[in-house]
Amino acid sequence: MSAGHAQLRLPGGITLRDMEAADIPAVHELEQRLFPVDAWPLPMFHDELAQTETRRYLVAEFRGGIVGYAGLMCIEPISDVQTIAVVPEQEGKGIGSALLTELIAESRRRGAQDVLLEVRADNPRAQQLYRRFGFEQIHVRPRYYRDGVDALIMRLQLPREPLSPQPTEAGRP
Repeated sequence: MSAGHAQLRLPGGITLRDMEAADIPAVHELEQRLFPVDAWPLPMFHDELAQTETRRYLVAEFRGGIVGYAGLMCIEPISDVQTIAVVPEQEGKGIGSALLTELIAESRRRGAQDVLLEVRADNPRAQQLYRRFGFEQIHVRPRYYRDGVDALIMRLQLPREPLSPQPTEAGRP
């Protein structure tokens, strides 16, 4: 699923699609619910969504409502997961994995060599998800979050695509 393509259907009636401006109020409401201390201000979502050259934002829908969202910034050779969230009632259903899978695929499409993210040191469930995808902790930002919790910086190194063999002239090595 890349920009402008059809929705990606997941088991259980969940779909992933590109975030649209009309989604921002619902996403912001979820942001405030899920991250009350560190919620992004509403204008930040509008600013992020407008930067299509370097950003990609997705929503996960279930029964007409947004139950998850994620965003990526990619400035080659680095991608940075800006945000990823799933409502607690829908955790454990593969939504976070599907969102992260698509962000990693987008990173590859955009030529990134590394995908970085910050995760709260007190969020072992998210850390476990990232480790399953091959992310490794590379740094700690002490007291990064407003409530004083450290951020773990994690990195996924993307394998470089092998160069295709160049065609040779007939009879020449």
